Amino acid sequence: MGEYGNIWALITTEKHLAWSLRSNLLRSKKARRWQVGGYMGGAVCRQEGKEEKRRSQVRDESLTSTDRIRCFTFRQFGFNVLSLARRGIKDLPEELWELSELEKLNLSLNRLKVLPPQLALLSNLVVLNLWGNQLSRLPAEIGQLKRLRVLFAYRNRLSDVPEELGACTQLEDPGSGVWKLLRELQRILLRVVLRIHLVLSLNNNQLSSLPESLSKLTRLRKLNLSQNHMALLPGCIYNMKALVFLHLACNCLENLAENIQNLAELKILIVEGNSLHSLPKALCCLTRLELLNLDFNDIKDVPQELHQLSHLEKLACHPLDKGLHIVHNPLIKPVKEVLEGGGLSALFNYLRAG
Repeated sequence: MGEYGNIWALITTEKHLAWSLRSNLLRSKKARRWQVGGYMGGAVCRQEGKEEKRRSQVRDESLTSTDRIRCFTFRQFGFNVLSLARRGIKDLPEELWELSELEKLNLSLNRLKVLPPQLALLSNLVVLNLWGNQLSRLPAEIGQLKRLRVLFAYRNRLSDVPEELGACTQLEDPGSGVWKLLRELQRILLRVVLRIHLVLSLNNNQLSSLPESLSKLTRLRKLNLSQNHMALLPGCIYNMKALVFLHLACNCLENLAENIQNLAELKILIVEGNSLHSLPKALCCLTRLELLNLDFNDIKDVPQELHQLSHLEKLACHPLDKGLHIVHNPLIKPVKEVLEGGGLSALFNYLRAG
């Protein structure tokens, strides 16, 4: 058995050696094939890359400049969108005005000083974002954008607003043909959102007034005029009866007119950082107010009727908190933080009893 065992062990060893040599030989051949293939493949890839680059150049040459800028457009929630933000643009390309299908255009954070009258050619615009440029005026032709519902023009150098902006009042109602078609759920939902949140943002400019024509913007929901040079609240604002948000911080306002009561839908009114000496009694008619920010003014007393604002449930400190903000005012009867959470009826009683 010992001899047979030795012979069997030898045969097994030889088989293993043969198998090992065969495997090594196969791996060696395969490796050589891979090397050749890799080299050849790399050459082929490089050649294909050059060919694709050449074809791309031919395609670019065959495209018009309008087609090339159209390549940057995309669909978002059913809207045709073009974003040219943060590109250091000083002058807009002429080809832009041929994209009449655009519905949302973002030109923010560039170096634009002028918007040409050709803007009117983009007649389907719903949203126009111009913030963070160097615009000193808006073209009168902006009034021809009848579908415009959201305009961001803050952080520019605007010293006035064109009268024609008041013509942007053709807002879509739920009964219009587009709504009846119900083509796309996302599109409809976004249109509802835009209709509810009609926005005009003109903050961080040099505005001292607004044209009376803006009185026509009776469906406007949000208006931001903070960080301008307003000494008087423009009369047109009192006609914007659908406003729920009015931001007037960091202007030069010394008073609010009794007409403020016209803005019965207001939920947020921010007037911090002005020079208000007193508050009109009519302010107390805005019973839907949930946030009233009067910080950093010159208010010495508040109307006794202030307790009618029952939705101002506490004295607030954080800028985003709902409630009454009234710190940093020379109040004759100071408001103490211990009243927080007690509602304005407690505040009213405290001020009256003092």
